[in-house]
Amino acid sequence: MSSASSKTWDIFCRVVDNFGDIGVCWRLARQLASEHGLAVRLWVDVPQALRVMRGQEQPLGWEPSNLKVLRWESSEAIASLGEVVMEAFGGGLPEWAVDKLAHQNKASLWINLEYLSAESWVASCHGLPSPHPAINLKRYFFFPGFGAGTGGLLREGTLAEQRAEFADGGGAQALWTSLGGQDPWREAFNISLFSYEVRNLSGWLDVLAQGDRPTRLLIPVGRVLPQIRDWVGAGDLQPGDAIQRGRLICRVLPFLPQPDYDRLLWACDFNVVRGEDSFVRAQWALKPFLWHIYPQADDAHWIKLEAFLGRYLAGAPEALAKAVRALSEAWNGRRPIGPAWSAVQVQLSHWSRHAVSWGGELAGHDDLATSLVKFVNKVL
Repeated sequence: MSSASSKTWDIFCRVVDNFGDIGVCWRLARQLASEHGLAVRLWVDVPQALRVMRGQEQPLGWEPSNLKVLRWESSEAIASLGEVVMEAFGGGLPEWAVDKLAHQNKASLWINLEYLSAESWVASCHGLPSPHPAINLKRYFFFPGFGAGTGGLLREGTLAEQRAEFADGGGAQALWTSLGGQDPWREAFNISLFSYEVRNLSGWLDVLAQGDRPTRLLIPVGRVLPQIRDWVGAGDLQPGDAIQRGRLICRVLPFLPQPDYDRLLWACDFNVVRGEDSFVRAQWALKPFLWHIYPQADDAHWIKLEAFLGRYLAGAPEALAKAVRALSEAWNGRRPIGPAWSAVQVQLSHWSRHAVSWGGELAGHDDLATSLVKFVNKVL
């Protein structure tokens, strides 16, 4: 247990990008409470997003004793803020929280948890303070990242053990059966698809349908589902529906709670993910994956995607790096997906080995929660 165990942490999360923001905050809050013994209060502006992610309908405010979930606007719920106050992803704090920071008797350490980026400038800004323009307080900028000089990635202490137990204990078949599957899991090439809307998606689906092996596409309810519906020509698609065309079966899944989604990533041969939370979890799954990066109007997402690919593929064989880069660019709209997907098939075994090696490299650094606790102990 951390030496920070006597401290209270307040984490404030605005739900901006569907479930990505709250997904990160929920995992972080749980880990700080369970592994570091901290009293954690998670303040959320869209409580229903968290209810879906937890996979249970508990009354808001119900949690184990050292983890509470509170409404963003509930200023009367507490007399003062904790020793650590964290705003997630530049979402700011409610006005009442800023007022408490400025006037309460005890000082709080204010941390701005930034978005994950592989860009080279991140390490030079990580941990730096910045004075608030209106009150006599500093905010410290804390950057998740992929290597030394950053805050690392979210990773529970038992993650590797859970993943290995899943693989050794027939976890994939058990998960598939729990989702309503009746056939043997390993008789198909299994792909999970959690994505934004995709340009030229139909071309990729055509390639899968005409392929030389049976492919199962598992689609949790989300933004890409209407495109699947249009391609299969269905009036509507609901969780549990399965439609086959050629060698491709499209199976619709419910929106999965985080533990089940992790297991889906572990079970599949290939994963397509979006946003920050699923992006990180795909890397811990140790499987080939595609990242559908959130598109930005000024094309800043291309800089971020290139920065990640440069780091991710640095140790990969040249042919694999070329194929993965081409497919990543295609999925994110720069070229047709079908030909890029066909070209990467001969590299899949190399990609699988590279994914394991990459995960091992990442695991050599402190996880995000541990890095945060160490930083707080140092500053305070």
